[in-house]
Amino acid sequence: MQGTQDPTLQPSLLDGAAVAAALGVDPQRGLSQADVAQRQARHGRNELRAAPPVPTWRRLLDQLRDPLVMLLIAAIGISLLAWVIEGRHGWPVDALVILVIVGLNAVLGLVQEARAESAVAALARITAVTSAVLRDGQTQRVPSSELVPGDIVLLAEGDAVGADARLLQAAGLRVQEASLTGESEAVTKDPAPLAAAAALAEQAGMVFKGTSVAQGTGRAVVTATGMATQVGSIATMLEATAEPLSPLQREIARVGRMLGVAVVVIAVIVVGTVLVLNDVHGLADVVQALLLGVSLAVAAVPEGLPAILSVVLALGVQRMAGRKAVVKKLSSVETLGSASVICSDKTGTLTRSEMTIQRLATASGLAQVSGVGYAPEGRIETVDGGPAADAMHAEHLVMLGGGSLASNADLREVEPGLWEIQGDPTEAAFLVAERKLGGHERRSRRFDRVRELPFTSERKMMSSIEIDHEQGDARVLVCKGAPDVLLSRCTHYREGLAALPLDAAARARILADVDRLSDDAMRTLAVAYRPLAAGEAQDERLTAEALEQGLVFVGTVGIIDPPREEAAVAIAEARRAGIRVVMITGDHPRTAARIGADLGLVARGATAVSGAQLDAMDERALAQAVRTHSVFARVAPVHKLRIVDALQAQGHVVAMTGDGVNDAPALKAADIGVAMGVTGTEVTKQAAKMILADDNFATIVDAVREGRAIFDNIRKFLRYLLSSNMGEVLTVFLGVVGAGVIGLQSGVGEGMVLPLLATQILWINLITDSTPALAMGVDPTTEDVMARKPRRADERVIDAAMWLGVMEVGIVMALVTLLTLDLYLPGGLIEGHHGLDNARTAGFTTLVLAQLFNALNARSASTSAFHGVFANRWLWGAIALSVLLQVAVVNVPLLNVAFGTVPLSLDQWGVCVAMASLVLWVTELRKRLTRRRR
Repeated sequence: MQGTQDPTLQPSLLDGAAVAAALGVDPQRGLSQADVAQRQARHGRNELRAAPPVPTWRRLLDQLRDPLVMLLIAAIGISLLAWVIEGRHGWPVDALVILVIVGLNAVLGLVQEARAESAVAALARITAVTSAVLRDGQTQRVPSSELVPGDIVLLAEGDAVGADARLLQAAGLRVQEASLTGESEAVTKDPAPLAAAAALAEQAGMVFKGTSVAQGTGRAVVTATGMATQVGSIATMLEATAEPLSPLQREIARVGRMLGVAVVVIAVIVVGTVLVLNDVHGLADVVQALLLGVSLAVAAVPEGLPAILSVVLALGVQRMAGRKAVVKKLSSVETLGSASVICSDKTGTLTRSEMTIQRLATASGLAQVSGVGYAPEGRIETVDGGPAADAMHAEHLVMLGGGSLASNADLREVEPGLWEIQGDPTEAAFLVAERKLGGHERRSRRFDRVRELPFTSERKMMSSIEIDHEQGDARVLVCKGAPDVLLSRCTHYREGLAALPLDAAARARILADVDRLSDDAMRTLAVAYRPLAAGEAQDERLTAEALEQGLVFVGTVGIIDPPREEAAVAIAEARRAGIRVVMITGDHPRTAARIGADLGLVARGATAVSGAQLDAMDERALAQAVRTHSVFARVAPVHKLRIVDALQAQGHVVAMTGDGVNDAPALKAADIGVAMGVTGTEVTKQAAKMILADDNFATIVDAVREGRAIFDNIRKFLRYLLSSNMGEVLTVFLGVVGAGVIGLQSGVGEGMVLPLLATQILWINLITDSTPALAMGVDPTTEDVMARKPRRADERVIDAAMWLGVMEVGIVMALVTLLTLDLYLPGGLIEGHHGLDNARTAGFTTLVLAQLFNALNARSASTSAFHGVFANRWLWGAIALSVLLQVAVVNVPLLNVAFGTVPLSLDQWGVCVAMASLVLWVTELRKRLTRRRR
């Protein structure tokens, strides 16, 4: 499992044969089965170290570590203690109800995370990667997990490289290393040793685990397996990367700590006040005072908050899953809503990872090719937008047809409208452009290959010898390669249907065309040809050097990995939302800057900051660079981590997207990592908190919008829960302190009289802290959430303005409840004529109804409750349910006994509704004054 590599071995600096000798293997026979068994026993399997599975009981305990949940557990303990002191009569209802709430919350979180893990597992590739190896002189295919150091692996087009290996032989070998280095183009490999140590992307004599062969063949000796590979070193870095708490987790932890302190303070003040203001005649009075403090503590804690928070986030997760985004952690949904910077990889994330020919340069001038990707949809026209003249069209046919002939790629339509390639993406670009031109079918019938002169890094070109059936089966040499290399071998150039001598003026024009395409950050390839004499075509002794002379230069193409159209729209939407997008790629700086300009990240002419420049920066210079630049190129994994850390140090909430192995450590270090589900590696998916099932960058903007809406709804139900609970606390506290003022007095020899019973407080919490708050958590957005800036990292969920609103509503609730009590009690400010049970039931009902009116208030801190008042059907359903339950607890005899209530007359119900509605009218007045001041 761990894998290994000889610590003294630097394979890229040594000859391949010397590396094989150091590893004790004959390159012509490979290892024996006995050698393989010994090395597997010593080095372990060629696999990355997996994190040990977390037991269910541990994961369940993790759900209980939330500060608010721990506060509820403390409330359970206090309730049980009070029950024991009272003599353990009946069931400890308070404790049992809170226990059920805590248990349901933990199970909900556990189930949702298990669903997310199942979705991640479904995205994983189910096919096992295999490798062709030479063992005991025989070629065989084995699972890549069974490779060992010293194995001789045989590489062919389409193969996945199973381990880090030193090349022994290579024939036109090109490897796609985008997942490891971020380089979008396939890298040409060369077995020659390097003169000095070089960066990973420049080690031409090495192939690496997790990459794939785009073209050619090769033979290599395995030098490292498992965690000793380059992918393994990134996985090791990933393990050492700390995973930060989300902004929501930090804020809820702060709220939990604050409420914990507040509960203790409230309980101490109330108990102390009761004991000071009342005559204490014995232990019974002390116990009663303690029970009052416990009931207030229970009332102050929003029991439903953790469960409602989990449900609201879980519903957000489900909505995101419907939009092709799999969220692994519930809190990650809200985190995206507070993101102020999105750091994105380029290849495959902001670009299509589909090399596309966009420009054609021939003797007749420049032309442009519309359409992007592998679907052959588009047209070829002049740069002015007009159709190509006959001469230009003829040149295009020869150039694109020639590029397709000197190629080993394949383009096919796997289903209607869906095209895929096999082989080098750059070569496939010629096939796509040729189909747009309309010359594919004729070229396929006209030519048959008889010989190939493969691409090598020394020649920088590839040639094929073709039979031309339209020219009496004559042979023709077709070449494709670097423009300067081909031009040096040409004596003529193609103009229309004629081959003209290549003079100095024509040569200068061709070089100017190449420079123009290169300045636009395009990769350039040229096409040339030469008819062969009969003797040349049959003479196998003629070398490539001899054949590839006296060529006719046809033209140059400009190729680029085009940006995703939806990515540009998403970036514009992110900018409108005040979110900065930063591109971090391993590609060439000029290419990165061009793509950044195309996407609207930077202005035309802006430059990218390179990895080498980052290495030379101290922390202060780095901080300035990430503040002023939005494109970083030629970066290594450590650079990505530094960039993310520097942005976080500036107070940003950072989201990081990517698909390659090289993105994984930065994804884990970011506040939220977003992996690509289709092209993303398994290492990256495991490091991420969210996975895009469709690899669509635009889905991130949907997630930001969803996250902001969720945050708004979290504030809504926090405003509602805290203000309602504050009303309960103040009702009991002011009722005890001002009992004489409102006529709430006990007779001689009676115990203390409370404005509300403990069971009534529990009932209020059950019917008003649950369904209305939950319905508020799915409240539709009442404003354009993408039109405002991201909230600051230090911005509180519950800020000073919200606390003032909570206190205001709590005071109004307490006053209307106590006034209702006074209205029906004898004595006090208002003379009443009813008994204590009737007055307490009326006050109890008023407080319940006041909290339901508050549910309408809490939907916005400034917008009128009557704006879109019927938009949330769930909220009205929750209010109706709560009213029905309150009617039942007032009128059902069994519930009368349990909760100390008596039936109310219709007139009394009317008084309760009128008094409770004052909460709505007072808040409406305050909102109106606030809007006027703005």
